[in-house]
Amino acid sequence: MELNSLVKINKKKIRVGRGIGSGKGKTSSRGHKGQKSRSGVAIKSFEGGQMPLYRRLPKRGFKNFSKENIAILNLSKIQSLIDAKKNAIKETIDLNTLKQKKLINKKYFKLKILGSGEIKKNIQITAHYASKQALQKIEKAGGKINIIKS
Repeated sequence: MELNSLVKINKKKIRVGRGIGSGKGKTSSRGHKGQKSRSGVAIKSFEGGQMPLYRRLPKRGFKNFSKENIAILNLSKIQSLIDAKKNAIKETIDLNTLKQKKLINKKYFKLKILGSGEIKKNIQITAHYASKQALQKIEKAGGKINIIKS
């Protein structure tokens, strides 16, 4: 005998409120009186007049929709990338090469160079933004920086 043959296929729906003899008559399994025994009950987050949880907790944060994802690189970081042999950065640094070598996340769309730290090697950098200090230090080291206008 199969297990499936034991399961009843056409199971009848229980009809509440159809007399005492049905076993689900009179109060129709709702108990006596009270808000839940009445029709049209919707008390999901109601806490009996107490301040609800969703109103007790503070509002947090702000999501700026017009924010641009900009990767920020300091000159000290660029120098450490040049010193590290495994990255093998030769002459040029730009957003695409940094993404390909997985040095920055792929979510960034623009690159900004900041002037903290020192750079020793003359190197070409292509970026969207650069600070004045970074421009001076790169040119002092004999490098060149191209600013992409967008």
